[in-house]
Amino acid sequence: MKLIIAIVQDEDASRLVSDLMTANFGVTKLATTGGFLRAGNTTLLVGVEDDRFQAAMDIIETVCKSRKQIAASPVSMVGVPGAYTPYPIEVVVGGATIFVLTVDQFLKL
Repeated sequence: MKLIIAIVQDEDASRLVSDLMTANFGVTKLATTGGFLRAGNTTLLVGVEDDRFQAAMDIIETVCKSRKQIAASPVSMVGVPGAYTPYPIEVVVGGATIFVLTVDQFLKL
């Protein structure tokens, strides 16, 4: 058995949860915040049997596509300590960051 920990953008989370549940995968949804953009993310915990692992990964890959977005990035102003001026930068968002753990034991009480 595997535990998939998938960190996805909030924008993709609802569809991903829906698609996983339609395929009979159990999903636990956690609201999280990313460090770089300080934007809302969703972390999903999905326990899967080894023979269904690839099916779950295929659903995640289909739903969570990367895209470009303009974000404000703080930069310090030269000569003014502690002063920051935001300027727009293009960043890639979306997709999924996935951790896969082997589960030795699963209990549902």
